[in-house]
Amino acid sequence: MIIIQATPDYLDALATLFDHYRLFYQQPSDLQGAKAFLSDRLQNGDAVIFLALDGEIALGFTQLYPSFSSVSMRPIWILNDLYVNADHRSQGIASALMDTAETYARQTGAIRAALSTQVSNTAAQALYRSRGYQQDQEFYHYNLSL
Repeated sequence: MIIIQATPDYLDALATLFDHYRLFYQQPSDLQGAKAFLSDRLQNGDAVIFLALDGEIALGFTQLYPSFSSVSMRPIWILNDLYVNADHRSQGIASALMDTAETYARQTGAIRAALSTQVSNTAAQALYRSRGYQQDQEFYHYNLSL
C-alpha cells in the first residue's frame, strides 16, 4: 500500500470512494456530484486529499480543509473526511491515512488538527482516542443549518 496526495488523475477512483463515504452517512448515491465536488476541491486548491492505493485499487482517503487560529496566528487543518472501503477495513489503512494527514499538518506549521464524527460512530471515536485526539472540554461548538 502507498499513500499519495491525490491529483485529478485519480478523480474517478476517488469519486467512487467518496460516493461510498456519503452512503455511509445515509446520503443518496451521486457519483457525478461526487466527481464534480472533488474536482472543484482539487482544482481550486481548497482541500488536500490523501489517497491509499494498492496498485490501481483505491482503498481509502482522507480530506483536509485549511482553517486558521486567529489567537495563535497559525494554520489549523480540519480532517473533515476519513473513509476506508469496507472490504479493506481493520488493516491499518485509516491509521496510515491519519499518519500522513498529521505529518502534513505538522510540516505546514499547523497548531492543531481538528475533526468530528457522529456520536454513533464508535469505531471512529476509538481510533481517534487511540491517536491522542481529545474531545473538546473548553469550547461548545455550534452549527447553523442554512
